[in-house]
Amino acid sequence: MFGKKKKVQSQNENAPKQAAQTKAHSRRVEPSTSPSRANKKIERSHRNDKSVIKASNFGIHPRMFSRNALSVVEKLQRQGFEAYIVGGSIRDMLLGKNPKDFDVATNARPEQVQAIFQRQCRLVGRRFRLAHIMFGRDIIEVATFRANHSDARSEQQAKQNNEGMLLRDNVYGTIEQDAKRRDFTVNALYYNPQNNTLRDYFNGIEDLKAGKLRLIGDPVTRYQEDPVRMLRSIRFIAKLDMFLEKPSEAPIRELAHLLKNIPPARLFDESLKLLQAGYGVKTYRLLRQYGLFEQLFPSLSTYFTPKEDSFAERMIITALTSTDERIADKLRINPAFLFAAFFWYPLREKVENLKNEGGLNNHDAYALAGNEVLDLFCRAIAAPRRHTAVMRDIWFLQLQLLKRTGSAPMRVMEHPKFRAAFDLLVMRAEIEGGETVELAKWWHEYQFSNGDQRQQLVQEQQRLHPKPKKKYFRPRKRRKPRTAE
Repeated sequence: MFGKKKKVQSQNENAPKQAAQTKAHSRRVEPSTSPSRANKKIERSHRNDKSVIKASNFGIHPRMFSRNALSVVEKLQRQGFEAYIVGGSIRDMLLGKNPKDFDVATNARPEQVQAIFQRQCRLVGRRFRLAHIMFGRDIIEVATFRANHSDARSEQQAKQNNEGMLLRDNVYGTIEQDAKRRDFTVNALYYNPQNNTLRDYFNGIEDLKAGKLRLIGDPVTRYQEDPVRMLRSIRFIAKLDMFLEKPSEAPIRELAHLLKNIPPARLFDESLKLLQAGYGVKTYRLLRQYGLFEQLFPSLSTYFTPKEDSFAERMIITALTSTDERIADKLRINPAFLFAAFFWYPLREKVENLKNEGGLNNHDAYALAGNEVLDLFCRAIAAPRRHTAVMRDIWFLQLQLLKRTGSAPMRVMEHPKFRAAFDLLVMRAEIEGGETVELAKWWHEYQFSNGDQRQQLVQEQQRLHPKPKKKYFRPRKRRKPRTAE
């Protein structure tokens, strides 16, 4: 894609003209030397830099990367900026995995990136300013090299709260400074497709070989800056089958409470990455081990037992196992179903309390209990309404599945969320046994029967559970008043 070296230099010589066109749109600081000379200077410095390694030694070549990511890097380099493909995509390639996305890091400011890509670019984020380069549905995320937040000149660039969490982090620096700001050594890898080299400042490649996950810098400080790093560490342990270095592992339990300071909407996104990546069961056990699951789902913690054998805990394992299997089979998954399963038994407990204490009927008790459960759930993790609405449907259908006479079964089966509700019923049967098993078998048979067979199933239910006959009472005849003689 990049062609020969001379061709790249000839393209770079046109960079001052292109920069002049975009000067009115950005406050770009022109390089002290021409782009071609700057690139030559960088290449000469790389030869003596021990952190620069030939990517071909690890079987990595430009053709393995996304064309869109390569085009972003090429365009930024033509404009005289440094640009690299960075982070997880390189880590996954070194591990023999297929990267899902490709991120780019550069010394160009977000406004300068926008001036180069114009309508194709969208700036996002306030806490951490990023540029998104759009190629249809494919989005390449471009981040500017970050420096230490202590170098900030004002609160517009960097800001922390009293517990050390970064509220704003837009202090820009060099690639060396940016590497120090990365979370884990295995993510602080930079790839330059122009000369097919890797930059590894913190022995991330060695850590990958050893299967070790290690934070860059002081673990306590790094977790305080962004508590979500604790969740990321769990995700990488489960996904990459690595172990967390002891200094990076030690503070997690003590600092787990800091997750309460993270916006609930961000925690919802992180929970999906944790539980819907195909390693849900393993991730759940790790979250429980480090005391992080209770921070994400505090209303479930009251149902935890020492032997982890309560109905709620067994349902969590069952739902996550099913999700992992569906991902392995490349089937669709829905977070609403997963969370509906998580909170089924807390919902049932509230329903029974409302019926016994408040004298409510089933329908009203489910409605009120559903509101309470979803309110507690969304306080910690802000699930969008499109998911909470589906959770309600799945819960209410558990009531409708009890009706197996007349035209009710056909109406229930026509509901858009019937299949999800039936899957939850099957999980309940596996956990509860008893009458729920018979109910699940009946609905399984009903689904795969023809019209006549369905009619027979319904008639059998009507015979076993006949409707009580209505009692009719004759109205009393009014006595005629006695007339005085």
